[in-house]
Amino acid sequence: MAEAAAPYTEWEGFGFATRQVHAGEVEDLTHGSRITPVHLSAAYRFASFQEATDRFAGADLGHLYSRNLNPTNQVAERRLASLEGGAGSIVLGSGQAAITMALLGLAGSGEHIVSTASIYSGTRVLFDRTFGRMGVTVEYVWDPLDDAEWDALIRPETKAIFTETLPNPKNDVVDIGAVARVARRHGIPLVVDNTIATSFLIRPIEHGADIVVHSATKFLSGHGANLAGAVVDGGTFDWAASERSYPGITETPIAGHDSYLDAFGSQAFEYYLRFGIANDTGPALSPLNGFLLQQGMETLSVRMRQHLASAREIAVWLEAHDAVESVDYAGLPSHPQHALAVRDYGGLSGSVFSFTVRGGRDGAERFFDALRLFSRMTNIGDTRSMALHPATTTHLGFTQETRDRLGIGDGLVRLSIGLEDADDLIADLEQALRAV
Repeated sequence: MAEAAAPYTEWEGFGFATRQVHAGEVEDLTHGSRITPVHLSAAYRFASFQEATDRFAGADLGHLYSRNLNPTNQVAERRLASLEGGAGSIVLGSGQAAITMALLGLAGSGEHIVSTASIYSGTRVLFDRTFGRMGVTVEYVWDPLDDAEWDALIRPETKAIFTETLPNPKNDVVDIGAVARVARRHGIPLVVDNTIATSFLIRPIEHGADIVVHSATKFLSGHGANLAGAVVDGGTFDWAASERSYPGITETPIAGHDSYLDAFGSQAFEYYLRFGIANDTGPALSPLNGFLLQQGMETLSVRMRQHLASAREIAVWLEAHDAVESVDYAGLPSHPQHALAVRDYGGLSGSVFSFTVRGGRDGAERFFDALRLFSRMTNIGDTRSMALHPATTTHLGFTQETRDRLGIGDGLVRLSIGLEDADDLIADLEQALRAV
C-alpha cells in the first residue's frame, strides 16, 4: 500500500486566504494535534553544555527563553511574515511595544526620526513624551507629498522615517510609494504602521517600505480579547551600504562572533530586535496571546470584507444626513485623497473613519450618549462597532493648535465599524443623530 501524502509545509505561491489559515504551522508529530498548542513554558532544556553555549551565542537558534522565542508565537510570526511579504517577523506585547522596539532599534539618544503628522494619537504621545525623554527627537511632516518639507527636516542624524497607511482617525490616506521614494533618496529605512489597512488591503513592503508594524490587538486578532503587537522585517534595506550608522545590526554583539547582518542577512533586523532590543527590554508576548493572534489571522480576509463593505455603506449614508457636516472617509468621491484610495485600496479605505456632527461639542455629546448598538469605548478593529470623541479622549492632551492642524474638531466622532448588519448600525446612528 502506498504511503499517504505528507501535508504541505511551504506556502509560497499559495493564495492569501490559504496562507492566513496554514502558513507558519509545524506538524505535531507527538500527538497529531491539528491546532498549534499553547506552549506555556518560560524556558527550555539544553541537551548539553555546548548546546547551551551555542544558543546564547546565536549559533544555534533553538529555544532558550520565551522572552525572545516561543514555539506558539513563532507560528504567528511566520504567518504574518507570509501575509505581509516580509523576510521575518517578531510578535510583542502590544502595538505600542512594536513601534517602540522597531524605532529604538534604529535610533538612539541624540538621533532623529521624521514622521508624518497625522498618525495615531498614542504614537505621537510616545514620540513627544517618552522618546523625547530618551533623547530621540521626532519631527513631523504635514504634507507627505511635499518633497521639500521632507528634505528640510531630514538631517545626518535622522535614522528612520515613520508613517501609517490609513491614519486614525482622519482616514487621510498616505501614498506609501511616494514616502518610500523620499526614504530611498536619503538612504533611510521606512517604517510603516499597517494596523488599520492590514495586509489584506495593502502590503507596504511591495510599495517600498522596509519595516511594517502592527497593533495586532486590532484587526489581526479581531475580537477585542487580545493585546499584541508585531514587527515585520521586509528584508529590503541595505544596512551595509547605508551612509548612516546602524551599529546594532552591522557590528558584532559578542566578541569573536558575527554581526546580525553577517549571521542573518535579510532577517538581520528581525534577529537584532529578537535577541537584542526586545530581549533586553522584555516586551514579550504571552504564548496564550500568540495563540489568539493565530486564531484571529485565520479569518482575517473574511472579517475584513464585512468591515469594509459596511464602512463604505455607512460613510455614504452619513454624508447625506442633514445632521452631519462632513465625513472623513477616503472612499468617498468628495474626499481630497479619493483618487489615491481608489488606486491603492480599491476605494475601500478601511473601516475606521470619522465624521463631524452639527452642533460642535454639545452636538457630539448628545449623539454619543444616545448610541445604543455602538459601544462607547476606546479601541478599534473589533467585531463590535465602537464610537469615540477624540477631542476629549485620545487627543485631550494635545494643544488646541495641534488639534486644529490635525482636524480634530469639537464635533468630530470616530467610528470603528464592526461585523453587525449595516442596516442595524445605520438605525442606531439615525436615532442617535435625532438627538442632535
